[in-house]
Amino acid sequence: MNKKKAILISTGVLGTLSLGALSIIGNYFYNLALNPSTSKESIFGSKKDAESTSGELINEDLNWLLNYSKYSNVHIKSFDNLKLHGYKILNHDSNNTWVITVHGYTSKGTDMSSYARKFYDMGYNVLIPDLRAHGKSEGSSIGMGWIDRLDVLMWIDLILKENKNAKIILHGVSMGAATVSMVSGEILPTNVKAIIADCGYTSVWDQFSHKLKAMYSLHDFPIMNASSVIAKFKAGYGLREASSLNQVAKSKTPILFIHGDQDDFVPYKMMDSLYNATKCEKEKLTIKNAGHAKASKVDPNLYWTTINTFINKYLT
Repeated sequence: MNKKKAILISTGVLGTLSLGALSIIGNYFYNLALNPSTSKESIFGSKKDAESTSGELINEDLNWLLNYSKYSNVHIKSFDNLKLHGYKILNHDSNNTWVITVHGYTSKGTDMSSYARKFYDMGYNVLIPDLRAHGKSEGSSIGMGWIDRLDVLMWIDLILKENKNAKIILHGVSMGAATVSMVSGEILPTNVKAIIADCGYTSVWDQFSHKLKAMYSLHDFPIMNASSVIAKFKAGYGLREASSLNQVAKSKTPILFIHGDQDDFVPYKMMDSLYNATKCEKEKLTIKNAGHAKASKVDPNLYWTTINTFINKYLT
């Protein structure tokens, strides 16, 4: 009887230690990836890697945004009572057409200056959100596109409150691409005409799993499982549920997927997975020799010609 009791006690102690270890592991990787105050040297690589997830920031375009675009600061209140910030740029040549362009991981709205300027020059009004926990927006956890999809719905509503006849294009790069892909599976107003997803990941689980292997030579179990539990508790979502694949499969809005074939940051193969999962009208564009978030820089003519042709199909 004493031996059986000792075994039960030992098993309980080991179980408690295991749970404690998993909790420590889960918290460590949550802080590494999703805590905005500690994720600068992140699961996505160095600070330079993380900041490049919206592409190359050109000072000339940043200067245009901040000094010449006559932008206005706009705000929304999120479903969980966060004050979220955005830049609104009105183009007097376009009363009804809008682009919402969405930045990448640990980036910020101003890092989308070059995209915003290009869309503006093409004749669009532009809205650039600072995603939650980025830029001037409040937030204690990075949404990885999943929670952000609900915020983008509110940014769409903000535009429609000002102009019920607005025609809206969604564009995003890296985590921004995952965000607009995740938005695509929601019930969207018919005002949203098309979506452009530039180098987005299939799911948060897939992306973090890829980086675990690439950077640390670690397998999913048990790190991803523990991290997902902690993310659910602290950030409000599990890593598996945050799936672009599941969302694009429900989309009724046409999607253009873009990816550089030299992207090993968000693997190039993810574009085909997303494209194949999409059942609505869709196109895909490979930019040869482009690394992560560099497609518009490596071949700007092909990038913007393809986007312009795609958008014009659906703006009627």
